[in-house]
Amino acid sequence: MGFEEKAIKLQVKEEKACETKTICLHAFTDLTNVAPVVFLYLLKECYVHGNLKATKKFRALQQQVHQVLSNSPQPGPATFVAHCLYILPIFGSYCEGFSHLIISSFQRFLKTEAIITGDSSEAKCIAVQLFLDIVEGSIDHDERIAVKILEVFDVRLTDIEKVVSQLKGKNDHRFDSVKTFVEQYIFGLIETQSYMTAVNLLEHFSIHQSGQSFLLKMIENKQFKAAEKWATFMGKPMLSLLVQEYVERGKLKFAYLIVKKNDLQQEFPDVHHKYKKSTLKELAEKACWDVAEAKANGDRQLIEFLVYLAMEAGYLEKVDELCNRYCLAGLPKVQEREASLLRRRFLNINELVVDDIIWVDELNGLGEATCQIEGSKVVGLDCEWKPNYVKGSKPNKVSILQIASDKKVFILDLIKLYEDVPDVLDNCLTRILQSPRILKLGYSFQCDVKQLAQSYGDLKCFKCYNMLLDIQNLFKDPRGGLSGLAEKILGAGLNKTRRNSNWEQRPLTQNQLEYAALDAAVLIELFYRVRDNSHTANSLVGNEKIEWKSHIVSHMDNPKKSRKESRHRKELNVEDN
Repeated sequence: MGFEEKAIKLQVKEEKACETKTICLHAFTDLTNVAPVVFLYLLKECYVHGNLKATKKFRALQQQVHQVLSNSPQPGPATFVAHCLYILPIFGSYCEGFSHLIISSFQRFLKTEAIITGDSSEAKCIAVQLFLDIVEGSIDHDERIAVKILEVFDVRLTDIEKVVSQLKGKNDHRFDSVKTFVEQYIFGLIETQSYMTAVNLLEHFSIHQSGQSFLLKMIENKQFKAAEKWATFMGKPMLSLLVQEYVERGKLKFAYLIVKKNDLQQEFPDVHHKYKKSTLKELAEKACWDVAEAKANGDRQLIEFLVYLAMEAGYLEKVDELCNRYCLAGLPKVQEREASLLRRRFLNINELVVDDIIWVDELNGLGEATCQIEGSKVVGLDCEWKPNYVKGSKPNKVSILQIASDKKVFILDLIKLYEDVPDVLDNCLTRILQSPRILKLGYSFQCDVKQLAQSYGDLKCFKCYNMLLDIQNLFKDPRGGLSGLAEKILGAGLNKTRRNSNWEQRPLTQNQLEYAALDAAVLIELFYRVRDNSHTANSLVGNEKIEWKSHIVSHMDNPKKSRKESRHRKELNVEDN
């Protein structure tokens, strides 16, 4: 029958090299005497015994089927494919996947080869009969395959009417009205919420009967792609209705994209700015101010909106920056709103009795900071890194590490220290992080430790830690983050507007330094309130005393507690009593 085994070598591109893998296939060098059922059986065997992953096997077989359709399948490639699709349901679980495989291969074949008229006509008749059998339920094919069959063989209502007419000539009167029969099938799909399939069929057969209620159903069921496809098919009035619905439902991005794609700016002149404003607001809520400014692209109306967002967030530094950069000194109500914002209550670094914020970026400063930190019994830890807004990319390196004692906050420039004195940095931070004598406080700091370890993988200091207390774990309902916790226990929250600023710029601004210092220093104040049980009536835990010692965790190379750690815990018990 002309079958011979061969191995097709597939070049699989990996990140750094090309790896050659093989899949066992039959070479169908001559399909003149090969029945569709035999062809499908051999295709299944190739798939079952191939040693590649499913996706790669599918692509290899797709390429092979595309090639063998040129090897004289009888009575022609189109008819051969139609017969294959008729037979495929007997292959059970392989039916749907192989249907997609054969149809996609045939589509590729049609792009390069011409089909003779006789083959095309016979194939179309078989496709019509197959579609009728699928709709009636006598052939078990997925509804999406039914649509693909109609599309690839270009079956129209007139083609179905022709086949039905032939059936009536054989006393088969199952189909009185072809259009009614097709519409009933489509409405059944709508009832089962198979909206995209229904839309594809309505478009394929140019049926315009469904209207606004159908569109609203798709939107309510979040079938947005189907809704857009249907509205595009129906024309401008339906597209306008879709835009109005999206605007009313707050889906401004969808509305904006449809207006842009279909040249509806004249009908909806405000959608662009509404969408841009909603985007700026989302970015401002995430404190992504630089990205928001870039999105505004110098548009004065959007920049003014961004200024008001910054004022509402209490980010007066950004307000001044934008007003100066874009000459907005005369912006109405700026001074009035600034004055009201100054009265807003945010925690200030000076309220925490911090004597000094010390920047550490060289060897001597690192040594002095380490000695002073080692003399502390409790320290607060936090770190910051520049946000990365490129989708799918890795986070930037951690830029700074803040370590707060009772009176001072040391801000370590990790990027510079790692470049200049990596071994010394590793030694100093190991002494601090792994010390059993220092209680380290953090807020979700175990996540920060992972980020530190990823940023500086060859440093040993971030692979282990000892005596870490995560303040977040002390409370049952830590909503609002560290700022919310500070507001409930200390009476004032933290201004988090600078959390996504550029932490790699040097020097950092004074506002950045104070923000970074406050995040570490506030942990110590929160801990003392918890330890002393002196929190107010607004506390999350009422008057119950919090058992905090049981939340201290360690991650050391040796899982057994060291004697020093056990002794230090006993000392903490004595001090607490």
